[in-house]
Amino acid sequence: MREEFANDRSYWISTMLQLATPVLEALEKRQLKSSMPLEMKTGASREKFTHLEAFARLLVGMAPWLENDAEEEGAALSYYRSLARQAIDAGTDPQSPDYMNFTDDFQPIVDTAFLAQAILSAPNQLWEKLDTRVQKNVIAALKATRTRKPFFSNWLLFSAMIETALFKLGEKDWDPVRIDFAIKQLDQWYLGDGVYSDGPDFHYDYYNSFVIHPMLVDLIEAVGDEYSDWQKRKSIIIKRSQRYAAIQERLISPEGTFPPVGRSLAYRCGAFQCLAHHALRNDLPEGLTPAQVRSCLTAVMKRTLNSPNTFTKDGWLTVGFAGHQPRIGESYISTGSTYLCSVAFLPLGLSPSHQFWSDPETEWTQKKAWSGKEFPIDHALHD
Repeated sequence: MREEFANDRSYWISTMLQLATPVLEALEKRQLKSSMPLEMKTGASREKFTHLEAFARLLVGMAPWLENDAEEEGAALSYYRSLARQAIDAGTDPQSPDYMNFTDDFQPIVDTAFLAQAILSAPNQLWEKLDTRVQKNVIAALKATRTRKPFFSNWLLFSAMIETALFKLGEKDWDPVRIDFAIKQLDQWYLGDGVYSDGPDFHYDYYNSFVIHPMLVDLIEAVGDEYSDWQKRKSIIIKRSQRYAAIQERLISPEGTFPPVGRSLAYRCGAFQCLAHHALRNDLPEGLTPAQVRSCLTAVMKRTLNSPNTFTKDGWLTVGFAGHQPRIGESYISTGSTYLCSVAFLPLGLSPSHQFWSDPETEWTQKKAWSGKEFPIDHALHD
């Protein structure tokens, strides 16, 4: 990948479209299943899941950019908006050779939730502009996941996100119980200082970022006003997420690296979804400037996506953390899974004139700390 870009935004867009183009153009031709390579752990069986993973995980990160109104990016926006809508059609049409698996086994609950979250992030481009026929197919796909229950972990949020989307899309039979259970159970798993346990046992990984906080925040913003007890949780949920975003910024080294701890490291820079999410929402925690967050996220992207052999010769993602490292892929990881790295690109939904993009490059916390400069002291969050 070339290194010369006019600014950080042009680098971000170029890199995101490098991720997106093979997936979306294959879906436009209804050839994703026939053309996408499948890399997975020896002995694993992910053939029936990987295509929905690639599509939904890519779209959840791209959606805010597709919804934004950047006139200077109009040609690219027009092309990829059209591709995304055709991809939704291809993936949800039962007559399509690329029709996705929404009903077989448990994994479809996860990636249907990412598709739901993408639609919530771009309701104009990814819902209102769909043909009625495609909208009906999407609704059918979302409801198809109801036949199975999620695992007792962060998976509760996947069912809740699907019901949240059904509510926002006007379906009268949306199920508030699935949402209520997720909100209240996650609250039982809250450990303090912005960190939730992922189920009854704590795991030191990045699931607070690429599932727990972003989905809790998005669903409470969408449905929080429906019940008074949900409304009372809203500010608490957001403050906890902001605290975790502050912690995330401090994890990024001066070189743009971060600790390779926990599972799902093949999601690469997607580990920073929580931080990127608050940049997009324009509610970064106190002490973090937009340009500071842009600068450190750019450094992380370059370390995780510019490494040799990150992409195949045909442009598909490989399994790895910083390059091609197939042994770090768990049994549930395959080519499609890796596209969750897209969620680091959420701030592309901000206008190019927003200070996140227009302010000059700024040193982040570790860069200041390790060069002997003053940096803010850290403070725990107390509910």
